[in-house]
Formats: sequence, structure tokens, C-alpha cells
Amino acid sequence: MAKTNNQFGGEILHANATRLRVTGSGNLYQILYSLDDISSEDLTDIAMASTTAIQPTQLANFTSQRIYLELGTLVINETFNISKITVFIKPLYSEYPR
Repeated sequence: MAKTNNQFGGEILHANATRLRVTGSGNLYQILYSLDDISSEDLTDIAMASTTAIQPTQLANFTSQRIYLELGTLVINETFNISKITVFIKPLYSEYPR
């Protein structure tokens, strides 16, 4: 059996912030989702600029076993370029009680 470097064993995770290096025009929305989209949390929109020296940090309070981040815009002519995404996550519990 091959060994893997995957350390995830089903822990309950807490996402407390996101940080993006993003440029563009318009507003970028962020949504955190749980496994199978059962729960979600809308984060504050980011007003984008064509050049910026700031990497905005958005606070979150989201707990789930698996977490994914959706990013996008709502207006057709808004554009964005993301060069770095950091999601701050801390394991809370080893598993759900049985």
C-alpha cells in the first residue's frame, strides 16, 4: 500500500479569515461552503483596484469538516486576477461524536 502525505483524517475545521492578492475592477464576492453545500457563509465583498499594495483580509467564522471558497463577480464587465489565496484554518475537533 502506498503512503500519502495527506494528514486530513476527518477533523472538524474552523475557517477564521481569508486573505487574497487580487487586482481587477468591480467587487469580488466570497462565499465559504461546507460539504455538499449544506451550510454557507457570505463574506464581505472586496472592492478591487487595477493596482494595489494591499492584500485584504476578510474575517470569517465558519466550521465544517470540509470547506471550500467560491469567488466571483456579479456584473458582466467586472474582471479579476487572483495571484494568491490564503485561508486561515484551525482544526477544532478530531471527529463528530458517534
